[in-house]
Amino acid sequence: MRRGLGRPFRCPLLRPGTDLLVVCSREGALAGVLTKTDVVGQISHCQGCTCVAAASLAMSRDVFRCGVDDQLQDVWAQMKQRGLKNVPIADGQSRPLGILTARDVLQLLLQEVEYEELLLRDYVMGIGYH
Repeated sequence: MRRGLGRPFRCPLLRPGTDLLVVCSREGALAGVLTKTDVVGQISHCQGCTCVAAASLAMSRDVFRCGVDDQLQDVWAQMKQRGLKNVPIADGQSRPLGILTARDVLQLLLQEVEYEELLLRDYVMGIGYH
C-alpha cells in the first residue's frame, strides 16, 4: 500500500458511537471528514494485514458544514437532502467547533414544536397573550 502525506492512520477513534472524525489542516481549519465508510473503502484497496495509509487518502474532502448562525431548519433540510447523519460546525475561519448530529437536530426541532403547541394551547384557553 502506498503511503500518503502525513502520519499513517489507524482507526481506534472510529469506535461504536463515533460515526465521524473531523480532519484538520496544520493551521486548524477543517480539511475533511473521515467516516467508517471511508475507512472500509480504503481497506478494500489494501493487500495483506499491513494496511497503512494517511487519513488524507481516505477522508472525504467535499464536506457540508454549518456555522453557528445557520438556521436549524436549513441545516436539517441539507442533511436530509444529502443523506447525512452528522455535520461539522465550523467558525468563520473553517475551524471546527463541534458536530451536529441528526439526533440533536430532531430533538431541538421537536422541542420547538412542543413549545409552539403549548403557546397555542395557552392562547386558545385564554391564558397567554395578554
